[in-house]
Amino acid sequence: MDKEEDGGSIHLEVFELTKLNAARSPGGTRFTPQRTTIEKGDSNNSNSVSPIRPAVSAPEKQITIFALRLAVLEKAATSLGTLGFIWATVVLLGGFAITLENTDFWFITIILLIEGTRIFSRSHELEWQHQATWSVTDAGIYSFQAMRSSSHFIVDTLKSIFRPLAVRKQSQHDREVSGRNNNPEASPGNWELGKMPSRTWKSSDVPLLPYAPWVFVSRNISKVLYWLQLLSATACVVLSLLKLIKHNYGEVAKGDSDKRNRKSALTIFYALALAEALLFLMEKAYWEWKLSFCRLLEKVNKECELGGSGVVSIRRFFYDAYSKCVNGSIFDGLKMDMVSFAMDLLASNSPDEQLIGARILRQFAISERYSDDTLQKIGINLSVIERLVEMLNWKDAREEEIRLSAAEILSKLAGKKQNSLRVAGIPGAMESISSLLKPSRNLSSACDEICEKRIISDKINYGYWTFNHLGLLILKKLARDQDNCGKIGNTRCLLPKIIDFTHAEDRMLKDENVTHSQILTVKRSLQLVKMLASSTGSTGRHLRREISEIVFTISNIREILRNGEKHPKLQKLGIEILTSLALEENATERIGGTGGVLKELFNIFFKRGTGEDQNHVRTAAGEALAMLAMDSKSNCHRILKLKALEKLVGALEVPFLRVNAARIIRNLCAFSGSECFYQLRGVRAAAPTVLKAIMSEEKKLQEVMLGLAATGFKFMTSEESSVVFAKTGIREAGLAYELVQILRKYKYPPIKVPRIRRFTIELAIWMMRDNEANVHIFKDLGMEEELEGVLETTSDIENFNIFSGTVGLNRHGTSIHSLVENALKLLGRQ
Repeated sequence: MDKEEDGGSIHLEVFELTKLNAARSPGGTRFTPQRTTIEKGDSNNSNSVSPIRPAVSAPEKQITIFALRLAVLEKAATSLGTLGFIWATVVLLGGFAITLENTDFWFITIILLIEGTRIFSRSHELEWQHQATWSVTDAGIYSFQAMRSSSHFIVDTLKSIFRPLAVRKQSQHDREVSGRNNNPEASPGNWELGKMPSRTWKSSDVPLLPYAPWVFVSRNISKVLYWLQLLSATACVVLSLLKLIKHNYGEVAKGDSDKRNRKSALTIFYALALAEALLFLMEKAYWEWKLSFCRLLEKVNKECELGGSGVVSIRRFFYDAYSKCVNGSIFDGLKMDMVSFAMDLLASNSPDEQLIGARILRQFAISERYSDDTLQKIGINLSVIERLVEMLNWKDAREEEIRLSAAEILSKLAGKKQNSLRVAGIPGAMESISSLLKPSRNLSSACDEICEKRIISDKINYGYWTFNHLGLLILKKLARDQDNCGKIGNTRCLLPKIIDFTHAEDRMLKDENVTHSQILTVKRSLQLVKMLASSTGSTGRHLRREISEIVFTISNIREILRNGEKHPKLQKLGIEILTSLALEENATERIGGTGGVLKELFNIFFKRGTGEDQNHVRTAAGEALAMLAMDSKSNCHRILKLKALEKLVGALEVPFLRVNAARIIRNLCAFSGSECFYQLRGVRAAAPTVLKAIMSEEKKLQEVMLGLAATGFKFMTSEESSVVFAKTGIREAGLAYELVQILRKYKYPPIKVPRIRRFTIELAIWMMRDNEANVHIFKDLGMEEELEGVLETTSDIENFNIFSGTVGLNRHGTSIHSLVENALKLLGRQ
């Protein structure tokens, strides 16, 4: 399973999510434009600059250099053997055949037959060894004794003789009822029992004779050839030494020119035969030393972190590297590496090879030491990515580990931006990823009903929740790119599946012993929905409309708000989804019209909590309420019916609530309509707090208090406003001076507080209309010059209440230009 959220690689996940949030909503609010920033050091292959890691030497280099050294000895021995064969046939048997002693003739003949047999068996031993590693069941069953140790050996053997070949059935029913092994590191024997039957023979299991197949099966032939070579080389050494030591090549008569060079020719032949056999035995000794005594394969397997079944993979890699060095250039094997080797196996049609390749790539992809290099190689190989995506559709229970490995590899691969684009760009990729998600509702044929939700849990033969986690994780990483968000939204039935996972029953939210995986599923689905809903542009509008139209979206979030007190992170995610959905008018009405949503948001907003997480949730709830009250008369009426105004006024005194409390009150005053005038008279109680904040605060808090004053003070008469000024000790002239100073400070519309000049001018207009004496005060303070400067620097950014990225939404009824002109007209009044 992925470790990013379980502590394995949390530093990377937090960093990337933080950067994502910063890119989409700097400042954490929809009330300011979200400028896209180009981060320093951003590259095409990653979302962030990863810390430079020390170079890690590939463990398989030990194997490739070992294979090269063996190949040098093998080729040297083969060259000497070839030279000796030529010397014997051309020089000895060709030139001295009739003059050779009887013993020499038969020694030469035996040596040639032995060497010919050895060379033949050597050339085929690699093939048999290669074939023997095709099956992951080879581990631990090379010996005949291991097979006999099985308590059911005889029964199983008889069954294997008479059992007919099974034909793989393609029906989905058979696939889902098949047995499985839950452990990815399952023993090879369990994989053998559970894997699908094939229409073709597997080379390692071919019985060469109809009887006693456990003896004559092809995987054991390599052992026979191995010992045959050792015996032939030993015999060659013995025969050659006998002749070289005794030198009994026969007497040469004086003057017999035909036998004059016979002794030298025989000495050269026996020396060549001895050297060739000794080189071969040296090669075998070196082989056994490294593999049996030094345990090279096990050592490399441990460094590669491939687990118990990895020895088979390493052995297969060694034989391939050695074969390349022997059959081609001795340097061909040095070009091999485990990642490329695994990618080649992944493309095979053999289930065993596919499993070996998937295991290697999975382990290397999740390994902190090798993940960067592995993901880079996979990312530039489009055919491998396509193969991994294809494997996501393999739902046969006997292919579960291959599918699981492919999903884990893709979950890591999608963490890099460029790779995520490649994954999403493969035709049918989103549908394949969607197949990982097991829906918890059956499709209904009736148009007037929705099927009841049912709990999907891991069965004895398949781990559905594991694939659900990985599917959501892959989608979450892909959703970091907005183009991918659009593809997710356009994939048939994918959004309803995602929304289905946001459902959390009250007993699950309240249970202290709930499993982490259950909460993780809800959390990932909420994170994904939040990323989709916060998309910008036309893609964002489409996604927000689609998400809000799914009938379970808002009700699922309501249950989390109502019962998720023990899970503030889930509550915050749900609230942020509502905030994003509220960018769309129809979604705003749906949220407000869903019973209990506004009430639960206010319960969270007003709830007293000491934890930092709880304070973040309360802040998010305030922003959501401000968004829902924005330009929604019906929602404003619903809020007023909850009788929350008095508490909102009190929240203006709470430091981390006052900004959103001011926004909510302002929106109630601005959008409730004239029929709610008397209900909003309670806003007058906030006037002293608002005035003090305008005079003493700055930036965001000053902006929202100016906006609240510009709309809220309209509910006061002139006499009441005079009483408020007197009560706070702030003179109207002092407030007028502060407003002029604000306009002088912000010569151009600031991004962080884009409405501060608008709210300042609105408040100044109210003051001039409330008391004509204020007109002269503003004139004396130079208000006209400041307003004329504003006319020259107005921007469209000042005409919107909220923003989606850099796009303004919810335009003000009066443009900033018209507002300035109205203020100038009031100043021109005598």
